Amino acid sequence: MNAAPRKDRIWLISAVLSAVLILMPVAALFLMALESSSGNWGHLISTVLPRALQTTALLLLGVGILTGVTGVVTAWLVTMCRFPGRRLFDWALLIPLAVPTYIIAFAYVDVMAYSGPVQSTVRAIFGFRTARDYWFPEVRSLGGAIFVMSAVLYPYVYLSARASFLLQSASALDVGRTLGAGPLRLFLRVALPLSRPAIAAGIALALMECLNDIGAVTFFGVRTLTFSIYDTWLNRSNLAGAAQLACAMLIIVVALLALERRARRHLRFDSSRGKHHAPARYQLTGLRALLAISVCALPVVLGFIVPASMLAGQAFRRLEQVQDPAFLLAVRNSVVMALIASSLITGLAITLVYAARLHKSKLLYMSGRIASIGYAVPGTVLAVGILIPLASLDNTIDAMMKQMFGFGTGLLLIGSGTALVYAYLCRFLAVAHGQVEGGFGKISPNLDMAARTLGRGSTRILGEVHMPLLRPVLLSALLITFVDCMKELPATILLRPFNFNTLATSVYEAASREAFEEAALPALAIVVTGLVPVILLASTSARSFRQSISKRGLAATS
Repeated sequence: MNAAPRKDRIWLISAVLSAVLILMPVAALFLMALESSSGNWGHLISTVLPRALQTTALLLLGVGILTGVTGVVTAWLVTMCRFPGRRLFDWALLIPLAVPTYIIAFAYVDVMAYSGPVQSTVRAIFGFRTARDYWFPEVRSLGGAIFVMSAVLYPYVYLSARASFLLQSASALDVGRTLGAGPLRLFLRVALPLSRPAIAAGIALALMECLNDIGAVTFFGVRTLTFSIYDTWLNRSNLAGAAQLACAMLIIVVALLALERRARRHLRFDSSRGKHHAPARYQLTGLRALLAISVCALPVVLGFIVPASMLAGQAFRRLEQVQDPAFLLAVRNSVVMALIASSLITGLAITLVYAARLHKSKLLYMSGRIASIGYAVPGTVLAVGILIPLASLDNTIDAMMKQMFGFGTGLLLIGSGTALVYAYLCRFLAVAHGQVEGGFGKISPNLDMAARTLGRGSTRILGEVHMPLLRPVLLSALLITFVDCMKELPATILLRPFNFNTLATSVYEAASREAFEEAALPALAIVVTGLVPVILLASTSARSFRQSISKRGLAATS
């Protein structure tokens, strides 16, 4: 009877080692920051940090407000109202997620430029001849960064708010209606307070993505903490200073997560005893329907149609670039690195979740939470933390090889792309972990017990019982992490080997040179690739909501 648990310990050990692997860059980051000279830290505090903190705070505040308002209002309209096109907007409002922040920034810099279509149209309509004849907002500014980031990050809030509105107890809404509350008052006094935990979670995710961005803030000249880390490391050749700034940024991230969890802890509402049928929707007609259509269409137009149309138009003018060896090499590099990383990420997620299924312990619970922390750590911070231990290991291997065999290996890990795959692993493990954990949660433990009575060990149970049942979930996790790895820019810029370009870095480099047409094709390739998991997310989320409501409705009537 004790043989099986001893064999199962390999899963326990693997899960703990996985958590240590994820935690190592953060620990290395703090060690390097502590070992750096105090004078260097004093200089950063007096010169770089105050301005970077102020800019970052303003950016987060603006993005938080704009994504919150856009996501909540559109979610309420598609959930609680009937109007032409509601079913289309139900999934179309998620499409901007396919556009990375750095790509929409690059697109709007071109669209809003003096020679772009917007200003050209303004001059044609009003007869202006030069830029001095009229005032036009500068897109390369903090306000421009807030606008373009919010245009593609609001779906995080929309998705969580829509889920909350759909799963709310219909009893509370029905009581509000019987007391004479109209749609606006019902939204403000009943639905919104009940949904605050979900909305807070959505805004927190949007802000994490905002903190991770380096492409958009670079294009717009907005000196956030992320930009300051990149600038201190590469432009000023001060890795120690970059580590100290990264630690400051990580502290802010942890503080934001702690505040968000603390707020949600006091805002939980039990709706398990209420009615669980789909809430009654308000029928909108005439001007109100037109207004609802406009409100829902505007985010889709600004967040997807405008940048995608611009990219498609410019890419069409450069179709010969498809045969360019540099472009084909970037595609190959992106696909290979993303495929390797997403496969490892999915495998590691299976290890963590299956180990927790076999061993109910606080150690494994903490391992799972530690493994999920990487998604909250910006790619720039991870890059600084990863470079330190891997560079040290590279130097050690090189010295040993020279001493033992008379030749060196150079930057074996960093130069081969291992560091980049490691960064992807740390950054996106949480995404696959959540998918796999949800899949395992739907498999009855009775199947495990039945397999054990037939003499199957834990590894064979995983291969013969769980894996066939989890195939759709694993494919979804693999696909989503694959696209996330292809889109990742900060870690890719900082950890890629020399002369190693991906689609993301090709867009960044071309846009930095103001060669917007050259960047259009790789940017469009990333957007088209990103559409696949977004469409999958839209279809699966809608299906899961319908199933949840129907199941809870049956439970309430039984």
